[in-house]
Amino acid sequence: MTPASLILGLITLQRLAELVLARHNTRKLLARGAIEIGAGHYPLIVSVHAAWLISLWVFGRNQEVNLPVLALFIALQGLRGWIMSTLGTRWTTRIIIVPGEPRIKSGPYRIMPHPNYALVVAEIAVFPLALNLPILALIFTILNAAVLAIRIPVEERALLQLTRSDS
Repeated sequence: MTPASLILGLITLQRLAELVLARHNTRKLLARGAIEIGAGHYPLIVSVHAAWLISLWVFGRNQEVNLPVLALFIALQGLRGWIMSTLGTRWTTRIIIVPGEPRIKSGPYRIMPHPNYALVVAEIAVFPLALNLPILALIFTILNAAVLAIRIPVEERALLQLTRSDS
């Protein structure tokens, strides 16, 4: 087992655990009367992220690991933890709004409106660079930007709807 494949294994396990948590939180939110917005583009997001991870396995499992860039990726996981702990049970991979609950404005959401998307942009670019795969970093940065060009406006409209229901 190479160091790269060990790291890829850990990231794969992390992502799978996050999907389990997201599914759990989604079910709980929907049971509380939450509404999912933008479900139509969700398979596209899943496809891009799955293709990113599969591509990393195919092209990166035997690559040398760039330790300074890997350290940056690991530091980004601290931001991931901060985002997830700030959202708590409202953290999910889908756009879910709970009528009557205010928009989260604490933690990293005080600094920027969509810290999770900024994090994902960074992760998608940085991790392939940690495996010396700049072409993959570029390809998936472009694909992710295309997906976010769809996703963020949908989420903004959903959050605006949530804000209107607060007043």
